[in-house]
Amino acid sequence: MRLKQYIKELGKAFLLGIGIFIVLLLIRYFSGQGWLPLEYWWSSFWLNQLFSVTLYGVNMVIVDFCLSRYRSQFFQLRYLSIAFAGHILVTLIAIFFLNAFADMVVNGLSWEAFLDRQSLTYYQTAFIISMVLTVVFYVFYYWKYKKDRQVTEQKIIAGAATASFDALKNQLDPHFLFNSLNVLTSLIEENPDQAQKFTTSLSKVYRYVLEQKSKQLVPLSEELAFAKTYMSLLKMRFEDSVVFEIDSSAAAQEAKIVPLALQLLLENAVKHNAITPEKKLKVTVSATADRLLIRNNRQPKESVKKSSGVGLQNIRQRYALLTRMPIEIDQNEDHFQVSIPLIKNEIIMQTQEDYLTDKRYARAKEQVEKMKGFYSHFAIYLFMCVVFIWLNFRSGGFPWAIFPIAGWGLGVAGHAADTFNWNPIFDRDWEERKIREFMDKDNL
Repeated sequence: MRLKQYIKELGKAFLLGIGIFIVLLLIRYFSGQGWLPLEYWWSSFWLNQLFSVTLYGVNMVIVDFCLSRYRSQFFQLRYLSIAFAGHILVTLIAIFFLNAFADMVVNGLSWEAFLDRQSLTYYQTAFIISMVLTVVFYVFYYWKYKKDRQVTEQKIIAGAATASFDALKNQLDPHFLFNSLNVLTSLIEENPDQAQKFTTSLSKVYRYVLEQKSKQLVPLSEELAFAKTYMSLLKMRFEDSVVFEIDSSAAAQEAKIVPLALQLLLENAVKHNAITPEKKLKVTVSATADRLLIRNNRQPKESVKKSSGVGLQNIRQRYALLTRMPIEIDQNEDHFQVSIPLIKNEIIMQTQEDYLTDKRYARAKEQVEKMKGFYSHFAIYLFMCVVFIWLNFRSGGFPWAIFPIAGWGLGVAGHAADTFNWNPIFDRDWEERKIREFMDKDNL
């Protein structure tokens, strides 16, 4: 924990100590002991603050250590047990030294007199207050952790959705469509037979796009067949100025790739290079054991705006959702080559049905973990309620036990609501009723 943050936490501890001091004064008054004599208020206040700030500080050290060490695994019962063992140990040690300071420095007792006063009751008030506040902190921290994780999961989902959207948006460059229609218009007048072939190939291209846009992976053989159809359109447009070759090493591969990734790379090659009968664009597709290589000679256009890299970024995003294997780029003055991973059958990613099954299993497992956490929390709460009532009975007087029991009970109720998705105010019927109400409104 950084020094600035630690100072901020000690400031919170000071404010918390004021609240504890007020509560202790009220308990003293309502238990029949009357108000604390005014001449003792000042010394009692600062002694209370010393206890509060010190105990808060040492427990925050344990909190910071455990959260930084165990991170997302912290709320497992094993690590929570380790944390609470640490809290109990440092709290008892801190109370011992604080009591020693109060007795020997403030009250002037000797070391022997201080040791003679040691008993369970000598520790119980400070220890109970410290432990209750620690539990309350963890309850609210767990609630915040769950909310933050939900936000993070939504960001991941949103990122995946954005990547999928970008993939669809960039599957076919709009300029390609406009250029293809212009070529088709000229072919209708000059060569009707060629125009008919062009139209057939163009329809195949868009049919493939519609068929594959919702898939995560497609067989390499299908993508290569689509690439041939796509390049046939380009050849009709540029005639013999485009040379496209598929090496036998690629055709023989039994693997899968991201749909339309090959088209995006071919379109990039056409977009960024000058293509004339004198300067032919040569594009070759080959393969290694685990990669597909798309290579073209470099002859940059003289006047072209700087590439935005959207096409390659699009492919990277989609592959990042499926595998850790990166997209590799090799370029120099003579050539430009992109290497994309081949997903083999033995390591192929899950199908949509498998993904949904695993997702349901993960959610069910998460719900079971949430229930285990709640039941453990509830069992500890019930045990501590008995302890509070017993201590209150032993000490007699004002029923102070209702304060920690009620405060902790609110935390348990909140934990239960989060675990079982229960909301007495905004229940499912209310949600459905409001949804129907807003759907019926014409202005939405």
